[in-house]
Amino acid sequence: MKRFTSAFAVGCMLAATAFGATPVRAADPAKVLDTYADIAHAMYEDALLTAETLQGTIAQLVAAPSRATLLRARAAWIAARQPYQQTEGFRFGNAAVDDWEGKVNAWPLDEGLIDYVDTSYGKESKDNPFYTANVIANPSLRLGGKTIDASKITPDLIATTLHEVDGVEANVASGYHAIEFLLWGQDLNGTGPGAGNRPHTDFDTKNCTHGNCDRRAQYLTAVTELLISDLKDMVAQWAPGGAARAAVTADKAKGIGTIIKGLGSLSYGELAGERIKLGLMLHDPEEEHDCFADNTHNSHYFDQVGMMAIYAGRYARIDGSVVQGPSLADLITAKDPKLAAKINTALGVTLARMQVMKDTADRRVMAYDQMIGEGNAAGNKIIQDVVDGLVAQAKAIESAMAPLGLSGVSFEGSDSLDNPTAVFK
Repeated sequence: MKRFTSAFAVGCMLAATAFGATPVRAADPAKVLDTYADIAHAMYEDALLTAETLQGTIAQLVAAPSRATLLRARAAWIAARQPYQQTEGFRFGNAAVDDWEGKVNAWPLDEGLIDYVDTSYGKESKDNPFYTANVIANPSLRLGGKTIDASKITPDLIATTLHEVDGVEANVASGYHAIEFLLWGQDLNGTGPGAGNRPHTDFDTKNCTHGNCDRRAQYLTAVTELLISDLKDMVAQWAPGGAARAAVTADKAKGIGTIIKGLGSLSYGELAGERIKLGLMLHDPEEEHDCFADNTHNSHYFDQVGMMAIYAGRYARIDGSVVQGPSLADLITAKDPKLAAKINTALGVTLARMQVMKDTADRRVMAYDQMIGEGNAAGNKIIQDVVDGLVAQAKAIESAMAPLGLSGVSFEGSDSLDNPTAVFK
């Protein structure tokens, strides 16, 4: 397995870079966009490499199901999330990423589409005819007179037929979270301690639990193969000559606006709002991003690490090498040093608050879903501090548009931040 830079080390390196540990480079927008594309390519390549490691551990699990092989596959999934989550700062401005992202990181999902679920899940949903379709148990599915042949579970079946079947976004059949569900199973602990606890015997055809172990292994193998294929597509998009690289570097002003929009939208509407504040308001573990694995604290933390890497123009790869060059930070510093210092401070504050959240979960004081639980004042404060930090950094980043001469760039919003009363309607 490739060597991984520790989360703490990555955070420290990026914080040091953002706070001016390296000299300001030439503020050339074209070179800034080249760095941005180079970092995108490196991040997606690292996501692919770690996904390939995950694929190897899943092959071992399927070939020889045991507690040890299941735990190795789970550890590889968590490791694979580290570089992927850092790529999310490329969303919201790059059409190629936005059009693709739903295949690999869509959530939340109605897991009853894929496999067996607990009775507490319920039997049906008025919004989703496939709520408990259980593809693994049913090689043939019917929808309004139409029959879906699922006798063989292949990447093509998952991608073209099952994923978002019937136009329902919650029918997530592919990507990291489908794999996560198959490795962990449902987390039935609510806001209490504990993650999903699927037994390795769910994949053991000789000692099968919950039935259909051969098809469960088939689905897990196919969905992982599909993830690899999708990641390869995105690596190619950002390689020299790739479409995503060409699109963002074609127009310097629009390209810089793309960087701003991605960082601001992920900070504000997506991360602070939809992924964090909403779950905190509802005290609902179903709003947890990596809900089956109890890995949400890492997922959010590496979103922030990735945003800092993009902003500072410096990304530490999983092999220890560094991709760096002229950055958005350099452009802003050249135009308004005080504003650059303000943004640096905001990013650092958020990272520090994320670190508190991460340490609290990693040390098993309480998991993320416990932190958002009703009546948990200490946990709620940790999460609210993260939200406040993300909102502040989004506003600081937004302030850079005027000195950079940008207009018409807007950030994604969220009712949880912009119209809280609508959340409870």
